[in-house]
Amino acid sequence: MLSASDRFKAALIAGAAYPLIAALCWTYRWRVEGAAHYDAVTSSGQQPILALWHGRILAGLHYFRNRGVVVITSQNFDGEWIARILHKFGFGTARGSTSRGGARALVQLRRELAAGKPAAFTVDGPRGPAKVVQPGVAFLAGATGQPILPYHIEANRHWTLRSWDRTQIPKPFSTVVLVIGSPIQVLGTDDSILQGSLAQVGAALHSLEQRALGILKEA
Repeated sequence: MLSASDRFKAALIAGAAYPLIAALCWTYRWRVEGAAHYDAVTSSGQQPILALWHGRILAGLHYFRNRGVVVITSQNFDGEWIARILHKFGFGTARGSTSRGGARALVQLRRELAAGKPAAFTVDGPRGPAKVVQPGVAFLAGATGQPILPYHIEANRHWTLRSWDRTQIPKPFSTVVLVIGSPIQVLGTDDSILQGSLAQVGAALHSLEQRALGILKEA
């Protein structure tokens, strides 16, 4: 449980960070491929479970803003200010992580999907290993019947942080490529089904990464 002082500090961080991130994102020149996949899922009456690598979060905050997408954030201090930034971009949050409160967060995501809200998973988060899909996204899809919708983002000019996930921050006025893949259905929660789905999600994300890099080379 965070103290009032920590919550106040988190509010200050979010209040300072949000306008900077929003202003940066407005300078990007976007090239988007596969947006029809998102529209097809929602028009069918389902809700997508967006799947991405942890190192490609930032630009997606802008593209998927104000859609009510619900994401898991941790219950600690960092999770608090991150959640506040997400709320400013029009996202919802389910508080928890793989180490604390994760089961409760998954239950909340199931409720939010049932209520007609999309969800999103950084599938290798929160601690890695980088680009290794963790089980949560497949279990959520199998338990709810909602499709996983993988996507990847690359930028032609960017900073890369020295973090475990090699976070990419596109530089101002860079070209940002977003590639959305085909929906992936997970037909149940048996171990064999989940393992196969995890491999499918990982393969899709690696393929989308190569496609995004290819588009940048063509530009």
